[in-house]
Amino acid sequence: MTTQSTATLEPQPSMFCFQCQEASKGTGCTIKGVCGKPHDVANLQDLLIYTIKGIAYLSKDIQLSNDINRRISLMITDGLFTTITNANFDREFFIDKIREALALRNEVYLFWQTCVGATLSESIPLPDAAVWNGYTAEELDEKARHIGVLRTTDEDIRSLRELLTYGLKGMAAYTYHADHLGYVDHGIDQFMLRALAATLDDTQGVSELLALAMEAGKYGVDAMALLDQANTTTYGHPQVTKVNIGVGQRPGILISGHDLHDMEELLKQTAGTGVDVYTHSEMLPAHYYPAFQKYDHFVGNYGNAWWKQTSEFESFNGPILMTTNCIVPPKASYMDRIYTTGNTGYPGVQHIPDGMDGQPKDFSPLIEQALQCQAPTEIETGEIIGGFAHNAVMNVANQVVDAVQTGAIKRFFVMAGCDGRMKSRSYYTRFAEELPQDTVILTAGCAKYKYNKLNLGDIGGIPRVLDAGQCNDSYSLVVIAMKLKEAFGLDDINDLPISYNIAWYEQKAVIVLLSLLYLGVKNIHLGPTLPAFLSPNVVNVLVENFGIAGITTVEDDMQMFMEA
Repeated sequence: MTTQSTATLEPQPSMFCFQCQEASKGTGCTIKGVCGKPHDVANLQDLLIYTIKGIAYLSKDIQLSNDINRRISLMITDGLFTTITNANFDREFFIDKIREALALRNEVYLFWQTCVGATLSESIPLPDAAVWNGYTAEELDEKARHIGVLRTTDEDIRSLRELLTYGLKGMAAYTYHADHLGYVDHGIDQFMLRALAATLDDTQGVSELLALAMEAGKYGVDAMALLDQANTTTYGHPQVTKVNIGVGQRPGILISGHDLHDMEELLKQTAGTGVDVYTHSEMLPAHYYPAFQKYDHFVGNYGNAWWKQTSEFESFNGPILMTTNCIVPPKASYMDRIYTTGNTGYPGVQHIPDGMDGQPKDFSPLIEQALQCQAPTEIETGEIIGGFAHNAVMNVANQVVDAVQTGAIKRFFVMAGCDGRMKSRSYYTRFAEELPQDTVILTAGCAKYKYNKLNLGDIGGIPRVLDAGQCNDSYSLVVIAMKLKEAFGLDDINDLPISYNIAWYEQKAVIVLLSLLYLGVKNIHLGPTLPAFLSPNVVNVLVENFGIAGITTVEDDMQMFMEA
């Protein structure tokens, strides 16, 4: 059997990662991630992705049993999701995960050999990702130094391969959560296989990879719809809700991340214990679901977006549960109070494993510790309003349509996406403050923390900030736009009075962008910087075909949007 080998490639820098908006110097992290990710962990993450691409390549065209197909889908989803920015920093986790992936890939290879290899008279060239092997930590580290992003030397091919891979990481975040609630779409699983395999195929040129990236947008919409179905069927449709941002007198547990299934299990286990539960960052929208509103110890939201956790976790005083991204390297002052679960991990932090045989996770260590802690220190007071997912907005659709037709609402601004540490992100606060009083912001994701506590008022009872929920709830914004298009009798979604000024940070924002492009949305503005992984030629294609642009100043952008 002939294989493509990476043995002759020169090692790349100690690491290279440019998958998030905060890539060092706007080009890529080469020594340590801005996120805090050590170089060896970054390389092992690349090796895990490399290995699951090998699994995809071998399995894409052969018939396998339902059992092994299921294990492949879980491995690919878990592997993609656990390498998303700020999810897992634990070196030992990745060593174990790579070994697990290699074992599965070798099992798939035996099936491939039976179904394909043995039927041909000459050997089949396979990519190195499909055949390499290693086991010791030293072997994995050495291999990881040679297979990173820079192994693809053509800048445009590299750009499109990474655009596709990062889109798949974002897609995996949706399917991961849907799967935990028992919702699976085999069509999405098969596309992931085909797309991952294509990134190993040197016959796939710019046009083929660009077409795949656009097709990823189609499956991104499917994945978002699947998760929306899973969440709303399980927990009810989000309702317009006022959420307390103050604190009570009892000890508390703070839950962050995105996983509603973990939220449900934690609320059940803390009921009647004397411990309150608070949400943080992207878990805020859990308050909007009817299934969680019945718990009287579910008392409010504490703090702001993910990047402020190092100060807010200190003052919370009690245990913190990280269910998914976004975790940042914890400070020593609360290291003994932070826990991870699922695909999230950090060295030295206690991890809550999955329950055996489908049983709930055991959150008793957090409850026991909480009972020994002081109540949270108050950092703010008041309420914020949210829950404007597609069902809630459609319930007042006539009111919204009337407001547009009478001129009370001149324009909607989709300001969804991510928050982050860069000072330049203050642009989004100032942009919200400067918007005319006859405009409404549609948002989802932690980008809302740049303006959701501003007193922006309402228009005839319609709040000027309509929060649909997590970044995982971005589908609601798609549904709202499509329903408005229908209500106004328009043929083109771009004829709606909607402008897109989106902040991005990580890979879930990438799949949202690809999904919007698939739906035909044009003239999306993306900031605070364009992705470092987009080559100049790929940017030009997106500009020419879709009108993608960056941001400039609040004043200039405001004038441009309002004159559109």
